[in-house]
Order: sequence, then structure tokens, then C-alpha cells
Amino acid sequence: MAIEIKVPAVGESISEVTLVKWHKKDGEYANRDEVIAELESEKATFELNAEQAGVIKIIAPEGATLNIGDVVCSIDTDAAKPEGAEKTTDDRPQTTEEKPAVPEAKVTTDDKPQTKEEKPDVKATPVAAAIIADKKVDVKSVSASGSNGRIMKQDVMDALNNPGRKPGTELFARNDREQKMSNLRKTISRRLVEAKNTTAMLTTFNEVDMSAIMEIRKKYKDKFKELHGVNLGFMSFFTKACTFALQEWPSVNAYIDGENIIYHDYCDISIAVSAPKGLVVPVIRNAESLSMAGIEAKVIELATKAKENKLTIEEMTGGTFTITNGGVFGSMMSTPIINIPQSAILGMHNILERPMAVNGQVVIRPMMYVALSYDHRIIDGRESVGFLVRLKELLENPALMLFGKDPVKSLLEL
Repeated sequence: MAIEIKVPAVGESISEVTLVKWHKKDGEYANRDEVIAELESEKATFELNAEQAGVIKIIAPEGATLNIGDVVCSIDTDAAKPEGAEKTTDDRPQTTEEKPAVPEAKVTTDDKPQTKEEKPDVKATPVAAAIIADKKVDVKSVSASGSNGRIMKQDVMDALNNPGRKPGTELFARNDREQKMSNLRKTISRRLVEAKNTTAMLTTFNEVDMSAIMEIRKKYKDKFKELHGVNLGFMSFFTKACTFALQEWPSVNAYIDGENIIYHDYCDISIAVSAPKGLVVPVIRNAESLSMAGIEAKVIELATKAKENKLTIEEMTGGTFTITNGGVFGSMMSTPIINIPQSAILGMHNILERPMAVNGQVVIRPMMYVALSYDHRIIDGRESVGFLVRLKELLENPALMLFGKDPVKSLLEL
């Protein structure tokens, strides 16, 4: 009996997917629950498994755009599992006299006669052969320009001066490549344009002295990893500080829904991650209730899934505020684009030592520019600037994040 394997429903708003890759060939046997294909929606990549064991008959080709419910392939469940499928096709025993079909080519200047096995399969002038032997040049990287495929001196020099270039190709080739946009890249493009066209986006900047955080990391990072099993990074400090600032400035954590404003009493922080197929923003749920170690563990988990294209749609939807770190790529300053329907996004940047005026003296401090892009329809200048100032205060005095305010003031109930 043949059963049909169809595109499963992967989300309420998703109506089509792209068949990215077949893991099984047409006519190949698949075990039950074995991965047979990889599908990509506008939000995530997911695997398609065999519902029953049997022989695969491919219906949809790679690269095809399919609607939910379309037939991808069929499985003949009555087909017998082939025996010895994993064995090699050639089981003939080899005698000790058998040699590899093509011996490794070598270039030599020695005039002594060579045996048949040692005879080089490369023609080169004596000067070229000497340079090849002296510089240990891989002859496969040399493009022969002499008659009858003979390697000349200049051929070897070109290979030495342009390492890594394929033989016979131009150093600066004028080639064009056409590649179909993935569903994920289409979605990213559409949402970025939508964010620019539908929000009154504005960006405000500030700078943060990272001395205190860097000192804490230097002092406690080994003990932190020993106890919690994760590294103490910058993201946990920024995420924790944002949760305090968002609760003090609730409009930064809200969004517009028609003629209403939806406020959130929780902080679901989206973390922008650069994945192989594009930018994704998995969500840390209830970040305000997580410890520093809990945040770090969640960041590692989501980043690993993003790099392996294993994020689920649920893990990438529902965030209330986004943090993006362009500093890992060396960015000094930028204006991040809002991740709609959210109303604000924080941009982190690289840390540079700069001269700063402190108590009337010039000192060198590790400084970071931070940027907050926000929707001016819901967030006013007072709230956006107030949010960044509060964030700066928390990051420069990490002890404040224990209670959300100065410990001494908390003790004195001030």
C-alpha cells in the first residue's frame, strides 16, 4: 500500500513552504520516523519524517514552493527492506599485489631512471620542476601554458603569487550568479520594509562605561562557569538591565494594535542571532524572572538552535522587546530597525578604549555606544531617553540590578 506524505501545518499564518533538500533519493528505502526531507517556511526550517517504513517515490522536486497539504512524496509500505543496503557494491577481495589506479604525481629533477610507479604524470621544464620541488608547490594548482600541457617557469610563479586561485581562472573574474531567495530571506525583506513604512521610527543614542561589568567578568567568570556550567557574557547583563528599565518605562515594552496600545507586565526579550540562512530573533520568555545563569543558558540554547536551523516557530514569536549585538561584527554605531509589531529595539556595539573626562581628569575607559530605535507613535522622547539613561545607570553600577535600585537606598527605604 502506498501512503502520501503531505506538507504539515506549521503555523496559523503560514500557507506555503519551500522544499529545501531531499535526504532520501527516489526509490530509496526509509525507516519509520527517519528524516526524508527539509522544508523551510517564512519563519523557520523544519524536517519532514517518514510516517511509515517503505520505499520513497519523490513527487515534489527540490526548490519547489508547496502549499500546506500538498503531497511531497509517497511511501510504498509493502516494499521489502533491501538486504545488505549498507554494504559496498564491490565485495571482491583484493590481493596484496593490487595497487592504487593512479599513483601520486611527483616532479623531480633527478636524472636516474624511474620505475613505472614513480614516473611523474606532469610535464615541466627543468627550471619549473626545480622551483616546484624547492617550494613544494602542489602541481594541481599550476595552470600549464606550454605546448602539450608543459608547465613553464612563469606558470609556477603565477601559482606562488596567487595562492588559492583555481588554475585557468582570472584573478578578478566578472561572474554573475543567480540564486532564488529563500522564504526566510523574503520574510526578512518584507518585514524590514514594513517596519520602515508603517512606524514613525526614530533612534536615540548614549554611551556606557563598561569598566564595572568587565571587572566583574574578570573576577568571577571562572567561578561562575564552574558553578553554572555557562560563560558569563555581556548579554546577560544587558538583558537583565533591560528588564528593569522596561518595567519602569512600560511604553517601550508595549505595541500598537489597531487603535489600542497593548502593555505587557512581563519581558519576553528577542535576541537577534545571525543564522546560516538569515537573521532570526528567538525569544527568551519571562526574562525578568530569570537569573544571570538562566539568561546565559537560554541564550546559548537559542543561538545553538539558530545555527543548526532547529528553531521552532513558537521560539521565534511573541517577543516584546529586541536586543541586537552588532558589536560582535565590529560595528561601532548603527540604527537598528524595529522588529514589528514591537515598538523598540536596543543596539549593542563594540567596546573601544577611549579617553574620558572623569572628575576633571582624562582617563582611558572601555566604552560602548548603545542605540535605541523606537516607534514615536507610542514612545515619546522622554521615555526613550529615560529608558537609555536608566539602562546606562544599571550597566555602570551592576549592583543596582540586585534590587533595581541602590542597595543603601533600599536599606534606608529612600
